[in-house]
Amino acid sequence: MMEQAKPILNKCGGLPEVIVAVGGYLATKTNMDMWLNLNDSFMHQLETNPGFDSLRGLLTWMHSYFRTCLDSLKPCIFYLSIFPRGQCIRRRRLVRRWITEGYSRDTDINTAEEDGEGFFSKLVDLSIIQDPSQAATEIYRSKGMRIALCQVNGFVREYIVSRPMEENLVFVLEGRCSVNSQRTGRHLAIRSSWDRDINVFESIDFSRLRSLTVFGRWESFFISANMRLLRVLDLEDTSDLTDNDLEKIGKVLPRLKFLSLRGCRKVSHLPSSLGDLRQLQTLDVRHTSIVRLPPAIIKLQKLQYIRAGSTIPISDGTADKPSTPCVMVSWLSELCRRPLVCGVVAPMRIGKLTNLHTLGVVNVRVAGGKAILKELKKLTQLRKLGVSGISRKNNQEFCAAVSGHGHLESLTVWLEKHNHGCLDDIFPHPENLQSLKLYGLTDKLPVWIKQLHNLTKLNLEMMILGREDTEILGDLPNLVILRLLIKPIQDGQLRFCPKPEKADSSVFVSLHVLEIACNSSLHVRFKLLAMPHLELLKIRCGDGMSSRISGLEHLYYLKEVSVNGSCDMELQEDLQSQLDKHSRSNKPVLKLETVSAK
Repeated sequence: MMEQAKPILNKCGGLPEVIVAVGGYLATKTNMDMWLNLNDSFMHQLETNPGFDSLRGLLTWMHSYFRTCLDSLKPCIFYLSIFPRGQCIRRRRLVRRWITEGYSRDTDINTAEEDGEGFFSKLVDLSIIQDPSQAATEIYRSKGMRIALCQVNGFVREYIVSRPMEENLVFVLEGRCSVNSQRTGRHLAIRSSWDRDINVFESIDFSRLRSLTVFGRWESFFISANMRLLRVLDLEDTSDLTDNDLEKIGKVLPRLKFLSLRGCRKVSHLPSSLGDLRQLQTLDVRHTSIVRLPPAIIKLQKLQYIRAGSTIPISDGTADKPSTPCVMVSWLSELCRRPLVCGVVAPMRIGKLTNLHTLGVVNVRVAGGKAILKELKKLTQLRKLGVSGISRKNNQEFCAAVSGHGHLESLTVWLEKHNHGCLDDIFPHPENLQSLKLYGLTDKLPVWIKQLHNLTKLNLEMMILGREDTEILGDLPNLVILRLLIKPIQDGQLRFCPKPEKADSSVFVSLHVLEIACNSSLHVRFKLLAMPHLELLKIRCGDGMSSRISGLEHLYYLKEVSVNGSCDMELQEDLQSQLDKHSRSNKPVLKLETVSAK
């Protein structure tokens, strides 16, 4: 019964009314067949079984809502049924697919991207989609920020998939399917549970197919010459896809606008036939083995979005792990354990792709790297850029590429060793920058960081964060999320406190999330007025290292302290003691994400 209880509970979507009704119904059912029947036909049972009469009002409201739902929003909702139950979905993946399908478009007021992000926010507000991390969701929503991952509410998903085909144009291959089953529609999702029967596949009418999404194992017969209208091919985290399979894609799918190979570790080369996909707008090859983009990519003048490179080495045994696990390992934990990013080499004339607004990660630590940086200067529509391999040898070209960039909102940079002052020549700074990630800083922050008044998210990896640096960061007026990976040469302290000359003035006034990781012993100290609105504190302790955290009583709005890594018992007891003495009536909670060190 426990095996059946968990999926049934997930389908209740956290709605108290549904949980009470289902719990009361099952309490009287000792026959396992009744539990199986409810699990297999959940929404049908709720709509027809007299035992669920208490839910008639809720179901009537659901019917009414979907009948009157905005025509622009309804297809976005039904599109969610493409993804398996409980699947974590990246926001960017969903929005880019909506754009490709034409659900969000450019208007006189908004770009298609902004329109899609608006739809996503509406679905979050309606609790149709939810962030797996509830604490983070509340913070992001309160600050008008976007969550990175979402899950479809279990109850809403059951309702969507129960609708007739004329409403929901998604059809699914799963389990064992018969050849005689009628299967046609605009969106095909192949589940990992499907037995990959080629006869069943070839019996499908693909003439209206607009999107193909594969979960689990890839088979070469999944690409058919009859898919001439296909716009979306989403193979994220598909296993067994090889370079040979990609040759066919370029030849038989001329209308493709969205291609994702993210997480396909066995793919190491993009074929020249990729240049035939003249309608392509989105190309995602992140976390593959691809290290070079082919010259043929320059032919794709409609490309807007290229994601490539990887922070996870192929040889570490993660080849079959999903690139977006549902139970997320924190950014800090990953960065502590893994080597730095591996970018891809871009073709020399990449500056011709003038519609690009997202590009990264580009590796410029190669012959011709300076020329590539000069090409980036031509991409004036870029809003998001990631570059690796910045050093004293090429820093002038890099600084010239991003200086005064009018549209850049997100910048990620991986620096080589001995990079003192490498980024100081960025002038004027990109004034619209909202997200900045700098990895490999030697000893001090770039001088222009203090001028980033629109910055809301900052990731820093550096040797040591001194008092002058913390004072600069503390003055950033809109900084909401700060993530620090400190690599001190010797044991040190990290102090957050007001400036001595302004001891009665608060600093880090907008900060709500602070994440700190250190691979050496570190003492983190919080002083009064340092972070008056901090709600979430995450600490990553290096293996075998001892850390101390003091001053939690000064963080009045603190809700949660999360510790990941080797947390010794002394630190655990000290943190709990500080939280027990906290002045808030609702005491902050302590969460340990790994087994405590002995």
